[in-house]
Amino acid sequence: MSGELSQLYRSLGEAADGHELTHPEALRRFADRRARLRATGSALAVLLLVGGVAVGGRLAYPTDDPAPPPPPADLPGPLPTGATPRPTPSPASPPPAPPPRTTPGGTSSPTAGSTAPRPPTSIPDRAFFALASANRTGMESTADGPALPTLCAARPPGDAAVVQRRGRYLAYKLARTPVGNVPDGSYRHTITIYRPGRADDALRELRQAVRDCPDQKLPDDSRTWRQRLLTSGAYGDESVLFEMRAPIPQGLGEPGGEEVRLIRAVRVRDVVTVLWEQGWEHTSAERAQVDADSRRAVAAIESWLDR
Repeated sequence: MSGELSQLYRSLGEAADGHELTHPEALRRFADRRARLRATGSALAVLLLVGGVAVGGRLAYPTDDPAPPPPPADLPGPLPTGATPRPTPSPASPPPAPPPRTTPGGTSSPTAGSTAPRPPTSIPDRAFFALASANRTGMESTADGPALPTLCAARPPGDAAVVQRRGRYLAYKLARTPVGNVPDGSYRHTITIYRPGRADDALRELRQAVRDCPDQKLPDDSRTWRQRLLTSGAYGDESVLFEMRAPIPQGLGEPGGEEVRLIRAVRVRDVVTVLWEQGWEHTSAERAQVDADSRRAVAAIESWLDR
């Protein structure tokens, strides 16, 4: 061994002799402290990593911008397994249509939005009624004449709104009258078409004319006739019935007797049919016969208008 190497070992020994060896317990505490520092460093690294993710999230979705809106409430989400979907409610049904309006005579008139029948403009022969076979005499005429009797010189009701009018005369007999006898009475039967909505005015004016003329003298007749309204009953859409009374001329009937005339006007829509019982040689009208023939007249008008 060279002298330089020996000198080196001697220097190391002197340096080691000058320092005290570290105690084993101190060495253990030093190792534990290093382990804790290493664990703290690892935890700090994890926190920094999480913080970086959070910061990145804040940069991707800034806090001053609104969050994405939730889906609409009426859009159903996925159903759980085995669940039955609820039926979608159907739209509300429209309200029911109003019932037809009823006219005073009991018939229904079209409601708003419905198609009303076209008013007639001419009167066919079939619009006139036929007498029952037991009442027929075969005596009929289409001669011109007034639709109603004169009522104290009042203007004929509704004449300004007439579209067309047709009339006839016909004689009848009662069912109990023997064959070959003279007729028991006669009618002036007329049918009038009025402008739409004006037929009811004609009946209103007729009622007023009867009220305004309780009695009168007719041309070429010295007797005084009395007029009054009667309860007509249900005929067509509405009707008017009135009577005319006057003493029977002396020597032409029983003393104190009266001649009675019955006049009924019936409205069906814009058409008015009038049955004016005029008698036969001062006979008097019978209400039952006039009622029966009035029903026939209305049935003929309704059948014509409904075709």
